[in-house]
Amino acid sequence: MKFPVPHDVKAKAIPGTEGWERMYPYHYQFVNDDPERNAYEKETFWFYDGLHYPEPLYPFDTIWDEAWYLALSQFNNRIFMVPPVRGVDHRIVNGYVYISPVPVKDAQEIGARVPNFMERAGYYYKNWDALEARWKLKMEATIRELEALQIPRLGEMEDLKVVTDALGESQGYHLLKNYDDLINLGIKCWQYHFEFLNLGYAAYVFFLDFAQKLFPNIPAQRVTQMISGIDVIMYQPDEELKKLARLAIELGVDEAVCFSPEWTVVEGALKELPNGVKWLTSLNLAREPWFNISCGTGWFHHDRSWNDQMNVPLSGIATYIAKLRRGEVIDRPTAKVRAERDRITEEYRALIDKPEDLKQFDELLACAKTVFPYVENHLFYVEHWFHSVFWNKMREVAAIMKEHGVIEDVEDVWLLRRDEVKQALWDIVTAWATGVKPRGTRTWPQEIRWRKGVMAAFQAWSPPPAIGTAPEVIQEPFTIVLWGVTNKSLADWAAVQEVGDPDSITELKGFAGSPGIVEGRARVCRTVGEVGDLQPGEILVAPTTSPSWAPAFAKIGACITDVGGVMSHAAIVCREYGMPAVVGTGHATKVIRTGMMLRVDGSTGAVAIAR
Repeated sequence: MKFPVPHDVKAKAIPGTEGWERMYPYHYQFVNDDPERNAYEKETFWFYDGLHYPEPLYPFDTIWDEAWYLALSQFNNRIFMVPPVRGVDHRIVNGYVYISPVPVKDAQEIGARVPNFMERAGYYYKNWDALEARWKLKMEATIRELEALQIPRLGEMEDLKVVTDALGESQGYHLLKNYDDLINLGIKCWQYHFEFLNLGYAAYVFFLDFAQKLFPNIPAQRVTQMISGIDVIMYQPDEELKKLARLAIELGVDEAVCFSPEWTVVEGALKELPNGVKWLTSLNLAREPWFNISCGTGWFHHDRSWNDQMNVPLSGIATYIAKLRRGEVIDRPTAKVRAERDRITEEYRALIDKPEDLKQFDELLACAKTVFPYVENHLFYVEHWFHSVFWNKMREVAAIMKEHGVIEDVEDVWLLRRDEVKQALWDIVTAWATGVKPRGTRTWPQEIRWRKGVMAAFQAWSPPPAIGTAPEVIQEPFTIVLWGVTNKSLADWAAVQEVGDPDSITELKGFAGSPGIVEGRARVCRTVGEVGDLQPGEILVAPTTSPSWAPAFAKIGACITDVGGVMSHAAIVCREYGMPAVVGTGHATKVIRTGMMLRVDGSTGAVAIAR
């Protein structure tokens, strides 16, 4: 397997983007001026993190990558002392994020870390429910603090109470302070994000490792099925849509709910109906907090929430109303999934001869089932609820920047790094205090225009799936189960990439994410906005999926993604819905086009394409 050398990729600059590096933190760059770092970068294997970033990062949006860069690594390497891996290193090439897990290579050091990990992680595993309850209180308090944060406007004259109350502080000071508070709340939120997350994955990895030692030929998919049938709050927004669909039919307002795809039109019509007002009251009660779910992954500023784009949940409600009218079941087949889970579990338990092995099998499985719901639950609190509020608070900051002429449009703020926003705010505040024009009115508009062109060029570029020297064997567990990066997947990606004509490809290979075989027509959806085009029984082909796509799983026959392993969102959700999934194909959205006939084998990870 051959992948480009980091500095060769960087050297081939996209015309017109020269100097793009200034858009991102300096420590994200591949370098030539530091021999030690240069040698490390050349010897290291970097893979494109398409799981989180199916598109290039805007400069401001880098905040969440920086946040998890710190949080994941600190919990792995400084807090819980995970034995085989320290953290995850990051680089950016043409706006795309490349990452590399940093392993602990010395066997003696791994052994020395084990007692610390057992003590620290063991405390969390033993007290998981109580600690997770405290975590929810911490997260909700952080979100409430964010919601209450005020972004002050700068008036012509300060309020008289500044004098009469002897406050001694201006609104200019509070604008600077509250911007810092906004950013710090974001970083704090991500500290909490990883407090439990890697332990959730680790519990699964421990169980997987033990099961594979007992049963060397057991497919990873069988192990994942043993912890399926989970009840997580990440499904609750979708459950609220189902409740509202049932209520619309019960109140006789289903025709009004479905007669237009535009929320404002539907809302106006419902307000004219007595039962329509009742239905709207129920909907408004559901909106907080459940409609604070992002229409995307929540990682990008343009991933607006359902509350911001009410046409999206309206479409989901209409889908469920249509299914209910046809007499179809809209509930997830949880009982069936759990029955299959229990059958598979008992089948393998019956094969275990030694009592001590059976005891450890049961203990590891029980631990995995206890802790794993957090892997999905945290998404609602962090990437969805918190992020949705955060992006809109930043738009309030951007509105002030626009008022003072530093940016031409509120949405231009995302083209600045967060430290550049702080510099611009200092410019605005000092100019306001002094009564002069901010220098940024000349500096930033022209820089933003250039950066828009750079971002357009980045979006047209196809990032290589990996950079650098591939290791002989990829063993780091999180890389395998979450990102779906293994030696086999890299070989499969490289083989597809070497084919000159994508139209000649008749098969893709990926991870067997969820069992079953389905044939149907493809529907390529790169964003949640395209999910509305899905027709019943079609096969969803996407770069990755997010929880806000839940109504799509009520329509589709199967799912295929470019990125992700057996514990990625698409794989987990498809197992809960009892439908086939093939994840981590590397190139599905580039090779498959809407309308193609596909055969998806979620038990083997193969996708056949009819040409």
